[in-house]
Amino acid sequence: MPSLESLTAFFGVAVLLALSPGPDNVFVLLQSAQKGWRAGLAVVLGLCGGILVHTTAVALGLAAVFAASAAAFTALKWCGAAYLAYLAWGALRAPSSVSDGPVLQARDQRLPVREALRMVGRGLVMNLTNPKVLIFFLAFLPQFANPAHGPVAPQIAAFGAVFMVATFLVFGAIACFSGVFGTVLQRSARAQWWLNRLAGVVFLGMAVRLATVQR
Repeated sequence: MPSLESLTAFFGVAVLLALSPGPDNVFVLLQSAQKGWRAGLAVVLGLCGGILVHTTAVALGLAAVFAASAAAFTALKWCGAAYLAYLAWGALRAPSSVSDGPVLQARDQRLPVREALRMVGRGLVMNLTNPKVLIFFLAFLPQFANPAHGPVAPQIAAFGAVFMVATFLVFGAIACFSGVFGTVLQRSARAQWWLNRLAGVVFLGMAVRLATVQR
Protein backbone atom coordinates (compact mmCIF):
# COMPACT_ATOMS: atom_id res chain seq x y z
CA MET A 1 0.00 0.00 0.00
CA PRO A 2 1.15 3.61 -0.55
CA SER A 3 2.91 5.34 2.33
CA LEU A 4 1.23 8.11 4.31
CA GLU A 5 3.63 10.63 2.77
CA SER A 6 2.66 9.52 -0.73
CA LEU A 7 -1.06 9.74 0.04
CA THR A 8 -0.64 13.19 1.60
CA ALA A 9 1.29 14.49 -1.40
CA PHE A 10 -1.27 12.99 -3.75
CA PHE A 11 -4.08 14.65 -1.78
CA GLY A 12 -2.45 18.05 -2.33
CA VAL A 13 -2.19 17.41 -6.07
CA ALA A 14 -5.83 16.23 -6.18
CA VAL A 15 -7.02 19.39 -4.42
CA LEU A 16 -5.18 21.58 -6.94
CA LEU A 17 -6.70 19.61 -9.83
CA ALA A 18 -10.20 19.96 -8.33
CA LEU A 19 -9.69 23.72 -7.97
CA SER A 20 -8.55 24.19 -11.56
CA PRO A 21 -11.39 25.33 -13.86
CA GLY A 22 -13.04 22.44 -15.64
CA PRO A 23 -16.42 21.16 -16.80
CA ASP A 24 -17.18 19.30 -13.55
CA ASN A 25 -16.72 22.18 -11.11
CA VAL A 26 -18.48 24.58 -13.48
CA PHE A 27 -21.34 22.08 -13.65
CA VAL A 28 -21.53 21.94 -9.84
CA LEU A 29 -21.44 25.73 -9.58
CA LEU A 30 -24.30 26.26 -12.04
CA GLN A 31 -26.50 23.44 -10.71
CA SER A 32 -26.07 24.73 -7.15
CA ALA A 33 -26.89 28.28 -8.18
CA GLN A 34 -30.02 27.09 -9.98
CA LYS A 35 -31.32 24.51 -7.53
CA GLY A 36 -29.68 25.17 -4.15
CA TRP A 37 -26.69 23.88 -2.26
CA ARG A 38 -28.28 20.59 -1.26
CA ALA A 39 -28.93 19.76 -4.90
CA GLY A 40 -25.36 20.79 -5.63
CA LEU A 41 -24.04 18.38 -3.00
CA ALA A 42 -26.15 15.62 -4.56
CA VAL A 43 -24.48 16.37 -7.90
CA VAL A 44 -21.08 16.19 -6.18
CA LEU A 45 -21.96 12.74 -4.81
CA GLY A 46 -22.80 11.64 -8.34
CA LEU A 47 -19.49 12.95 -9.65
CA CYS A 48 -17.66 11.10 -6.86
CA GLY A 49 -19.54 7.96 -7.87
CA GLY A 50 -18.14 8.45 -11.36
CA ILE A 51 -14.63 8.73 -9.91
CA LEU A 52 -15.20 5.42 -8.13
CA VAL A 53 -16.20 3.76 -11.41
CA HIS A 54 -13.21 5.23 -13.27
CA THR A 55 -10.80 4.17 -10.52
CA THR A 56 -12.19 0.64 -10.54
CA ALA A 57 -11.85 0.48 -14.32
CA VAL A 58 -8.22 1.59 -14.14
CA ALA A 59 -7.39 -0.81 -11.29
CA LEU A 60 -8.91 -3.77 -13.15
CA GLY A 61 -7.32 -2.87 -16.48
CA LEU A 62 -10.66 -2.15 -18.18
CA ALA A 63 -9.75 1.48 -18.89
CA ALA A 64 -6.87 0.43 -21.09
CA VAL A 65 -9.21 -1.72 -23.16
CA PHE A 66 -11.61 1.19 -23.55
CA ALA A 67 -8.85 3.65 -24.45
CA ALA A 68 -7.76 1.35 -27.27
CA SER A 69 -11.23 1.41 -28.85
CA ALA A 70 -11.94 4.42 -31.07
CA ALA A 71 -15.57 3.34 -31.47
CA ALA A 72 -16.16 3.21 -27.71
CA PHE A 73 -14.55 6.63 -27.24
CA THR A 74 -16.69 8.18 -29.98
CA ALA A 75 -19.92 6.59 -28.75
CA LEU A 76 -19.35 7.72 -25.18
CA LYS A 77 -18.46 11.29 -26.10
CA TRP A 78 -21.60 11.62 -28.26
CA CYS A 79 -23.74 10.31 -25.42
CA GLY A 80 -22.18 12.89 -23.12
CA ALA A 81 -22.64 15.70 -25.64
CA ALA A 82 -26.29 14.75 -26.17
CA TYR A 83 -26.91 14.72 -22.42
CA LEU A 84 -25.35 18.16 -21.99
CA ALA A 85 -27.41 19.48 -24.89
CA TYR A 86 -30.52 18.09 -23.17
CA LEU A 87 -29.59 19.92 -19.95
CA ALA A 88 -28.97 23.09 -21.96
CA TRP A 89 -32.43 22.84 -23.53
CA GLY A 90 -34.02 22.39 -20.11
CA ALA A 91 -32.15 25.36 -18.64
CA LEU A 92 -33.04 27.64 -21.57
CA ARG A 93 -36.73 26.74 -21.21
CA ALA A 94 -36.81 26.94 -17.41
CA PRO A 95 -39.44 29.40 -16.15
CA SER A 96 -38.60 32.32 -13.87
CA SER A 97 -40.68 32.41 -10.72
CA VAL A 98 -40.08 34.38 -7.55
CA SER A 99 -40.87 33.05 -4.09
CA ASP A 100 -40.86 35.06 -0.92
CA GLY A 101 -38.00 34.69 1.57
CA PRO A 102 -39.45 32.12 4.02
CA VAL A 103 -40.77 29.85 1.26
CA LEU A 104 -37.51 30.03 -0.66
CA GLN A 105 -35.53 29.29 2.49
CA ALA A 106 -37.67 26.28 3.30
CA ARG A 107 -37.33 24.98 -0.25
CA ASP A 108 -33.58 25.36 -0.03
CA GLN A 109 -33.43 23.44 3.26
CA ARG A 110 -35.41 20.46 1.99
CA LEU A 111 -34.58 18.31 -0.98
CA PRO A 112 -37.01 15.48 -1.74
CA VAL A 113 -35.41 12.06 -1.98
CA ARG A 114 -36.55 11.67 -5.58
CA GLU A 115 -35.00 15.00 -6.57
CA ALA A 116 -31.80 14.17 -4.67
CA LEU A 117 -31.46 10.87 -6.52
CA ARG A 118 -32.10 12.64 -9.81
CA MET A 119 -29.29 15.10 -9.09
CA VAL A 120 -26.95 12.30 -8.02
CA GLY A 121 -27.74 10.57 -11.31
CA ARG A 122 -27.09 13.80 -13.18
CA GLY A 123 -23.61 14.08 -11.67
CA LEU A 124 -22.90 10.41 -12.31
CA VAL A 125 -23.92 10.60 -15.97
CA MET A 126 -22.00 13.85 -16.40
CA ASN A 127 -18.82 12.16 -15.18
CA LEU A 128 -19.19 8.77 -16.85
CA THR A 129 -20.07 10.07 -20.30
CA ASN A 130 -16.88 12.12 -20.58
CA PRO A 131 -14.28 9.74 -22.07
CA LYS A 132 -11.51 12.25 -21.34
CA VAL A 133 -12.02 11.69 -17.61
CA LEU A 134 -11.41 7.97 -17.92
CA ILE A 135 -8.33 8.50 -20.08
CA PHE A 136 -7.08 11.08 -17.57
CA PHE A 137 -7.39 8.57 -14.73
CA LEU A 138 -5.71 5.92 -16.86
CA ALA A 139 -2.72 8.20 -17.39
CA PHE A 140 -2.70 9.88 -13.97
CA LEU A 141 -3.25 7.27 -11.24
CA PRO A 142 -0.62 4.69 -12.29
CA GLN A 143 2.10 7.35 -12.11
CA PHE A 144 1.82 7.34 -8.31
CA ALA A 145 1.78 3.56 -7.89
CA ASN A 146 5.08 1.95 -6.94
CA PRO A 147 5.45 -1.81 -7.56
CA ALA A 148 7.99 -1.90 -4.71
CA HIS A 149 5.14 -1.20 -2.29
CA GLY A 150 3.11 -4.21 -3.38
CA PRO A 151 0.40 -4.96 -5.98
CA VAL A 152 -0.45 -1.96 -8.17
CA ALA A 153 -4.24 -2.40 -8.23
CA PRO A 154 -4.79 -1.77 -4.47
CA GLN A 155 -2.51 1.27 -4.67
CA ILE A 156 -4.54 2.69 -7.55
CA ALA A 157 -7.71 2.08 -5.53
CA ALA A 158 -6.21 3.94 -2.56
CA PHE A 159 -5.17 6.91 -4.69
CA GLY A 160 -8.60 6.94 -6.31
CA ALA A 161 -10.24 7.07 -2.87
CA VAL A 162 -8.03 10.01 -1.87
CA PHE A 163 -8.89 11.77 -5.14
CA MET A 164 -12.58 11.22 -4.43
CA VAL A 165 -12.27 12.75 -0.93
CA ALA A 166 -10.40 15.78 -2.29
CA THR A 167 -13.02 16.23 -5.01
CA PHE A 168 -15.89 16.02 -2.53
CA LEU A 169 -14.31 18.63 -0.23
CA VAL A 170 -13.52 21.13 -3.00
CA PHE A 171 -16.68 20.62 -5.04
CA GLY A 172 -18.76 20.55 -1.84
CA ALA A 173 -17.41 23.96 -0.90
CA ILE A 174 -18.25 25.25 -4.39
CA ALA A 175 -21.78 23.82 -4.09
CA CYS A 176 -22.40 25.49 -0.70
CA PHE A 177 -21.06 28.88 -1.78
CA SER A 178 -22.84 28.86 -5.13
CA GLY A 179 -26.08 27.59 -3.57
CA VAL A 180 -26.24 30.43 -1.07
CA PHE A 181 -25.44 32.96 -3.79
CA GLY A 182 -28.06 31.40 -6.07
CA THR A 183 -30.71 31.65 -3.34
CA VAL A 184 -30.21 35.42 -3.35
CA LEU A 185 -30.49 35.56 -7.14
CA GLN A 186 -33.69 33.53 -7.11
CA ARG A 187 -35.46 36.35 -5.29
CA SER A 188 -35.37 38.26 -8.59
CA ALA A 189 -37.24 36.94 -11.63
CA ARG A 190 -34.89 38.85 -13.93
CA ALA A 191 -31.78 37.46 -12.23
CA GLN A 192 -33.30 33.98 -12.35
CA TRP A 193 -33.98 34.38 -16.08
CA TRP A 194 -30.36 35.38 -16.75
CA LEU A 195 -29.05 32.57 -14.54
CA ASN A 196 -31.07 29.97 -16.45
CA ARG A 197 -29.91 31.34 -19.81
CA LEU A 198 -26.30 31.45 -18.64
CA ALA A 199 -26.53 27.83 -17.52
CA GLY A 200 -28.08 26.86 -20.86
CA VAL A 201 -25.36 28.58 -22.88
CA VAL A 202 -22.59 27.07 -20.73
CA PHE A 203 -24.07 23.57 -20.98
CA LEU A 204 -24.42 23.97 -24.74
CA GLY A 205 -20.81 25.13 -25.00
CA MET A 206 -19.71 22.12 -22.95
CA ALA A 207 -21.69 19.84 -25.27
CA VAL A 208 -20.00 21.29 -28.37
CA ARG A 209 -16.59 21.05 -26.71
CA LEU A 210 -17.14 17.40 -25.78
CA ALA A 211 -18.51 16.53 -29.23
CA THR A 212 -15.41 17.93 -30.91
CA VAL A 213 -12.83 16.46 -28.55
CA GLN A 214 -10.30 14.04 -30.02
CA ARG A 215 -8.54 11.09 -28.45
